[in-house]
Amino acid sequence: MSVTVKQLVSGVQIKGRMFQEVNEILTPESIQFISKLHYLFNPRRVELLKRREKVQREITSGLMPDFIEKTKDIRNSNWKVAPLPGDLLDRRVEIVGSVDQKTIVDDLNSGANIFIADFDDSTSPTWNNVIQGQVNLKDAVAGTISYIDIETGKFRKLDKETSTLMVRPRSWHLDEKNFLLNGEPVSASLFDFGLFFFHNAKTLVDKGTGPYFYLPKIESRLEARLWNNVFVFAQDELGIPIGTIKAAVLIDTIVAAFEMDEILYELKEHSAGLSCGKWNYIFSFIKKFRNHPMFIFPDREQITASSRCMQSYSNLLIKICHKRNVHAIGCVSTDIPVMNDKAVTEAILKKVYSDKNRQASEGFDGTMVMHPGLVSFTKKAFDKYISQKNQLDNKKEEINITADDLLSLPVGTITLEGLKTNIDLGIQYLEEWLRGEGTLPIYDSIETTATAEIARTQVWQSVNNPGGSFEDGTKISEELYSSLLESQLNEIKISVGETRFYKGAYYLAAEIFDSLVREKEFTEFLTLRAYEFI
Repeated sequence: MSVTVKQLVSGVQIKGRMFQEVNEILTPESIQFISKLHYLFNPRRVELLKRREKVQREITSGLMPDFIEKTKDIRNSNWKVAPLPGDLLDRRVEIVGSVDQKTIVDDLNSGANIFIADFDDSTSPTWNNVIQGQVNLKDAVAGTISYIDIETGKFRKLDKETSTLMVRPRSWHLDEKNFLLNGEPVSASLFDFGLFFFHNAKTLVDKGTGPYFYLPKIESRLEARLWNNVFVFAQDELGIPIGTIKAAVLIDTIVAAFEMDEILYELKEHSAGLSCGKWNYIFSFIKKFRNHPMFIFPDREQITASSRCMQSYSNLLIKICHKRNVHAIGCVSTDIPVMNDKAVTEAILKKVYSDKNRQASEGFDGTMVMHPGLVSFTKKAFDKYISQKNQLDNKKEEINITADDLLSLPVGTITLEGLKTNIDLGIQYLEEWLRGEGTLPIYDSIETTATAEIARTQVWQSVNNPGGSFEDGTKISEELYSSLLESQLNEIKISVGETRFYKGAYYLAAEIFDSLVREKEFTEFLTLRAYEFI
């Protein structure tokens, strides 16, 4: 039911349910702030989203991404980003999690240097989740957040020493459909950023830290410039010195990899470096070249850190960040320790340690995990290579990365098992997401929107691209896909049980997944379609 908010701001309409926490977060003053952000910056956001469509058309027609000639001076000159505050100098372990109470408390207490509260890939954007997440973060900043552990009955609150908080708003392409201004939904990015900044920036500064952010799915320097303009306005509006905001950018799109220097330059006063967003990067890579028969990607498990394209991406990111005297953060580990299986847990921890040891040896200043049980092992790996707080002195000047390096196709094949796994993961994750859960523990890993996007996009490419075939040359037909979809749905029913299956949203998830795979005009993000149903 649509509810018009009275005595607040003219033209505001809230379509989401008006529960108590809404009034705590959507105050007249915060609504005014969100409204200003919308009217000042949303028109440019819309223009930049249209620019993305133009770039996609160019790539589909055969124009490959490359380093920009007209910004060559930015890449070749010796500018630096502004100095970082003390609590962002050591970032060897960053933990990523959703914005529910339990995750916030556990991750802030995990011993990680940084906790990234993620409204984007780790949170299903139901109205309740978005608003309650803002309340939870406000309580976390105040130091009052707590929860009761359901399994043990124990009361959990924040330790005296906690991780430094960073917040990841939703991506530029997303709207917040439950908050309208003159009938138009506001940008989800501006909504998430604006509410957190408005309610917490001054408190954070008073506590000796600051409003720190992680920016996802940026596709160009122009999108980074828009964020910088938002930051300048927001700080002026609240009377906070310019440069107080610090923001790390996830390089999680293939096109952004060609503009890393430029993205840092646009955010120079506000930059907290760059991070590798492996899963979204792979998703973006497949998506951008989905129609090219020469860019058929192998199973996800075969796209490893040693692949030429992934190794080049990592090396270039480190080199650029360290040239600009700012941090380079390595790819996230989504593995989960299996507490009731010692042998499996030991194997997982060994795998994680090996991966983090590799990242540290390459020159990264830190890395990401998604489970508190991985923090101490990850720190041990980085402690071997970082004696102070970072590796900014490792300039990697010998590295020379070309466009061909970044665009090289990973070696591997499409397998029947890989196709089945993608269908299974896509349906199971969408089902969780539709019910309000942003992460799915499955296959000894924490799956998020990013990995679900890879699954969906790989199936689409296998079915719709003329080059989609198995190693023996057998074409992956719609008929084969249909039979696999039906069999995987039946396997899910057996796995979760009929009661859970019929009470859940599995049929709806399968219907959405199937519609996205069969369409000939690719939908850019599965969440755009699924958001209609939550």
